[in-house]
Amino acid sequence: MITTPLSSNTIHINDEDTAFSPTVDQAAVNQAAAQFGKVAVVYGGNSNERDISLESGGEVLQALLAQGVDATHFDPKYQDITALKRYDRVFNVLHGRGGEDGQLQGLLQWLGIPQTGSGVLASAIGMDKVRTKQLWQGCGLPTAPFAILSEDTDWQKTVDTLGLPLMVKPVHEGSSIGMSKVEKVEDLPKAYHLAANCGDVVMAEKYITGREYTIVIIDEEAYPVIRLKPANLTGFFDFAAKYERNDTKYHIPCGLSAEDEVHLQNVSMAAFKAVDAFGWGRVDAMQDEQGNFWLLEINTVPGMTSHSLVPMAAQAKGMNFAQLCWHILAQTL
Repeated sequence: MITTPLSSNTIHINDEDTAFSPTVDQAAVNQAAAQFGKVAVVYGGNSNERDISLESGGEVLQALLAQGVDATHFDPKYQDITALKRYDRVFNVLHGRGGEDGQLQGLLQWLGIPQTGSGVLASAIGMDKVRTKQLWQGCGLPTAPFAILSEDTDWQKTVDTLGLPLMVKPVHEGSSIGMSKVEKVEDLPKAYHLAANCGDVVMAEKYITGREYTIVIIDEEAYPVIRLKPANLTGFFDFAAKYERNDTKYHIPCGLSAEDEVHLQNVSMAAFKAVDAFGWGRVDAMQDEQGNFWLLEINTVPGMTSHSLVPMAAQAKGMNFAQLCWHILAQTL
C-alpha cells in the first residue's frame, strides 16, 4: 500500500489492484507528486560512506519514482555540484563528509534550494562527535567521558582516566567506520591507527556496558525506541552488524518500561534540539547496568537501506518505506 498525500486528502493505491481498479484517480496522484517539481536525490559522493549512500539513495529514489515524483539521481562525485540549481528541491541521502557535515547544506542554502533534513549548524556539529558531546555536556545531558588521542598520547594515562574497555572512534565518520573496542592498554595504539587511517581526528570513549538503543525523530516526534542486539563478536553495533549481517536483532517494543522509554525519548529529543537538528534524524544511546542512559551520537542523514533503523521505526508507527520517503520530502514544501 502506497499512501500519497494530496493537500488535506489521502489517496490509497494498492499495488496489486492499480491496473484494473477504477477507484484510483491517477490524475490526482500525478498532481500530488507534481507539487515537488524536479527533485534531485543526492547520493554517492566521495566519503568513506559512499557505498552505503549509494544503497540508501537508490532505495529512496525508487520509492519516489514509484509514487510519480519527478526525481533524479545526482552524484557529486561525477556531477558539478552547482548544477543542483536546476532542481526545485533536494532529498539528501549523502552520508558522511560532504553531505552530512554542513557543506551541502550551506551550498543549498546559498542557492535557495529547499532540502531535506537539518541545516548547516546541526549538520556540522552532528558530524563532529567531540563537539556534539561537548555541547551535550554543556546542556547537562548525559554522555560518556572521552579523550582525544594522538601519536603522542600516554596510553596508560588514558586508561587510568577512562577505564577499560574503551571505544576508539574517528571523530568525523559515521556508520561505525574505523571503530573498535579496546579491552587491553596494549591494544590502544592499533585501535588508534585504525581510526586515524580514516584521515581523521581520533577519540577514545568510556565503553558503556549494557543495552544499546536508537531513537528516530521525525517532525519533532520521537518514534518508538529500538533496542539493538548484535550477534557479532565485537559486542557492539559495528559496520557489519549494521549493513552486512542478518543475525542482528532489533526489538520493537524495546523492552523498556513505559516510563523509561518516555524518559529516553525526552532525553533524545533534548539532544536533537541542542544541536539545532530538525526534520528527521536519529540519536543513539546506551543504558548501563545501573539503568542510567548515556547519549552516544546523533545522525542527521541516517541510513535508508533495508537494514536501516529509520524505516524500522516508521514501520512501527504504521508508515511504510514509500510513505516515509514522501513524508520526509514533503518537509521541504
